[in-house]
Amino acid sequence: MASHILLVEDHPQNRYLVTYLLENRGYEVEAAVDGAEALAALERRKPDLILMDMQLPIIDGYEATRRIKADERFKDIPVIAVTAHSMRGDQDKAIAAGCDLYVTKPINGDELLGLVERSLSV
Repeated sequence: MASHILLVEDHPQNRYLVTYLLENRGYEVEAAVDGAEALAALERRKPDLILMDMQLPIIDGYEATRRIKADERFKDIPVIAVTAHSMRGDQDKAIAAGCDLYVTKPINGDELLGLVERSLSV
C-alpha cells in the first residue's frame, strides 16, 4: 500500500511539481493550500508524512505544525518544512515549531525525495 503524504503548499506550480515527483515514486498525495485546510485534512485521514510550506495564508505552517505536534493523535507524523526562507535562524524556527526536517526552495527533486524516503523508513 502506498504511503499517504499530505502536501501543504499554496503556490500551484510548487504543488504540481511536488505532487508529480511523489506520485511518480508511487506515493499517494493529498494537497492542502493553507494551514487550516491541512488541519481539516488530518481529521479526514491521517497521513504517513506531511510536507509543510511555512509561508501560508489563513494559518501559516509554523502554527499549523505546532497544532499538529500538540495533538496526541498526530504528534508522531513526520513533518518536513519546505520553505523559501533560508536565512540564518529560519531552520531553527521551523524545528522549534515541531518540524522534523527542513528543505529549502527552489525544490531539488532528488533531495526532497531522499528526505521523504528517509522519513517514511524510520
